[in-house]
Amino acid sequence: MRVIAGSARHLKLKTIEGMGTRPTTDRIKETLFNMLSFYVEDSRFLDLFSGSGGIGIEALSRGAKQAVFVEQNKKAVACIKENLTHTHLSDKAVVMSKDVMTALRLLDDEKQTFDYIFMDPPYGKLLEKEAVLYLDDSSLCDEDTTIIIESDLDTDFSWVMDTGFQITREKIYKTNKHIFLQKK
Repeated sequence: MRVIAGSARHLKLKTIEGMGTRPTTDRIKETLFNMLSFYVEDSRFLDLFSGSGGIGIEALSRGAKQAVFVEQNKKAVACIKENLTHTHLSDKAVVMSKDVMTALRLLDDEKQTFDYIFMDPPYGKLLEKEAVLYLDDSSLCDEDTTIIIESDLDTDFSWVMDTGFQITREKIYKTNKHIFLQKK
């Protein structure tokens, strides 16, 4: 796994051993950031279920002004911090070693708002639904925020129509997909 573009281009990133974090492949990461293109520059990026931090680091490398990483696995948190140091992007990053719902409440209490909220939760546990339902009534996102959910191909998102969000785009890959949400 490596940084695709920007200030940390070509630098390799570490991941923790095993499949506990399922790092997003370089090809999928490149496709995702090609879709986001120029909008990442000067944005505030929230990376939920961060794993090794590859998505948030890619955003920082491409010019995001800040990224907040949320990960509860202690080994993954150490990996994120090591990757941030290696890429010289630590000064633009906040790493929260907490479960996602606790972190969302803390960030909400601080009245933070993000341009992008990316989440790649463990598959099949509906953690993305719990997070989106919280975000529906949160100050963390507004009408300009894009929420991006990485999921397996079988995950059903029909529940989104009962929220204040709408699906604006869906990108299907061979093994997973990205769902893009924005406020209605």
